[in-house]
Amino acid sequence: MPLSPDQLAQISSLTLAHYQDHAQAFRAGTGDHDVSQNIAALLDAIQGEAPYRILDFGCGPGRDLRTFKALGHEPIGLDGCPRFVEMARQDSGCQVWQQDFLALELPPTYFDGVFANASLFHIPSQALPRVLGQLHATLKPGGVLFSSNPRGANQEGFNGDRYGAYYDLAHWRALLNDAGFDELAHYYRPPGLPRAQQPWLASVWRRP
Repeated sequence: MPLSPDQLAQISSLTLAHYQDHAQAFRAGTGDHDVSQNIAALLDAIQGEAPYRILDFGCGPGRDLRTFKALGHEPIGLDGCPRFVEMARQDSGCQVWQQDFLALELPPTYFDGVFANASLFHIPSQALPRVLGQLHATLKPGGVLFSSNPRGANQEGFNGDRYGAYYDLAHWRALLNDAGFDELAHYYRPPGLPRAQQPWLASVWRRP
């Protein structure tokens, strides 16, 4: 059964409330995570002269905004959690937009890259095609989308207080192709482990 607008809003509200209530613990628990492989996958795929304007979609407390800024780029953060937005602005000195993923207002053909690290899986599958279309539209022609999501067997629902949708590669590939993206690469994380111990599916896509 399709979810109603009220049900979609409740899913988003509950997930954001979890992050709002646990913002400090989340920052402490993820601050030292090494996502350099993911950052390089995005930056290496972007064409043209740096610095690049990058949307950190679901920027959380701002860890990766600081990295992109230190590398000389022009990152802008986006998150729906007010506490994360406050933290990210303070910690990175970057512009950070407070927007719910289900109510985006993005400028057209504005970004060279979108970095969606551990964020798109929070969007219910019913709403994901619309969101992917909005990310496609905010990229410049030739722009690059990076995503990393926990993989699964195409199921979704609440995991504790947070909603998640967990796709396999074939389903994820179909969703991104339908949104108009061309696949550049995919890989599983953490690197160097057997596939059964790699719960994350990372992928890189270009807007033609």
